[in-house]
Formats: sequence, structure tokens, C-alpha cells
Amino acid sequence: MPLPPNTLSDDVVVLSPLGWDDVEPHLEGEDAELVRWLSGGRGSRATVRAHVRRSIERWAEDGPKLCFGIRLHGGAVLAGTIDADLDPTPGSRRAGLSYGIYPAFRRQGLATRAVRLASRYLAERGDVDRIWIDVDRANVASVGVARRSGFRFLRHVDDDEQDFDRYELIVRAPVAPAPPPPRHGRRPS
Repeated sequence: MPLPPNTLSDDVVVLSPLGWDDVEPHLEGEDAELVRWLSGGRGSRATVRAHVRRSIERWAEDGPKLCFGIRLHGGAVLAGTIDADLDPTPGSRRAGLSYGIYPAFRRQGLATRAVRLASRYLAERGDVDRIWIDVDRANVASVGVARRSGFRFLRHVDDDEQDFDRYELIVRAPVAPAPPPPRHGRRPS
């Protein structure tokens, strides 16, 4: 059976857009680690429903933030989430990824699989050249996911509001401009 639109799979992990059936599993899966590294605050049924509603709307509008559920068993079990943030700046051709795995599913390589699938999705869109993952360097597990997924350390950002390491994956090299035509009808040798 073919997968629904915007669904990806590597035969272990399935990524598909968040939906209404994900509200309760997300609330059950949220823990102090997800709050610390990802959300900044505990979710409630109302806030998670609002997040799912926005996710559904954004998928209908093709962004700029696209939220996938990270699923197992053919898509039946929600194990976490991964968000692709398309940079809305005209001509930027960049996106960022953020991800979280629920406690019962950690340390199984699922985040790495999800990042690889989401990166493939972004590369195949045709409007993204570079993907970033911003990680607090104290989040050793997330740093490992970025590295195992092929991302390379780009730089450390430390300013009044932020302190993180940025990892980058180039999914499409920028197209070089065509060379100018030969002058005066001469052919280059």
C-alpha cells in the first residue's frame, strides 16, 4: 500500500504529519528532558491541541514550519516529533531541524533515522540547499544525532539571547553562474 502524502519511511521509522490522534501520545511521552531541550515548558491538552491544529494548517500552506510525528510499527506508534523550519527569508534556501524522542524510545537510533529522513525530504523539495541543527552543547545525545546524520559543526553562537552550536548539512550545492560567452567570437582553447 502506498504511503500517504508527506510520509517517509526507512522500513523502521515512519515520518508523517502530526494529526489529532497524536495529542494524547504526545502528552504521555513528554518528560523533563523534552521540556529542557525542546519545548521550554510542559504541554497541556489545550496547548498540544493548538500545536496540532497549527501543524495541520501549516502542512496545508506548505510551511514555514512542518511538524512530523516520528512513528514505529508502520506508523501506528508515536515515538517523538521532528520539525522542519523553512527559512521564510526570500532566497535563503535554508531549513532548520529540531527533534525529540519520548523516553521509552530513546537510545535506539530513532532520532538519527528521523533526521536522515527529514533531511532527504528537505533535499527533495528543491527549495532547500542547507539544513541546520542548533544544539546546546550540553545536550550530548543531540550532538551525536547531528554528527551521525552527516551534519558538520559550523560555528558556536553565543549572544545575549542564545548559546548553542550550529551543525550544517549541505544537501544541494549552490548552482554556479554560467561562464560568460566568449568575446569577439573567439572560442576558448
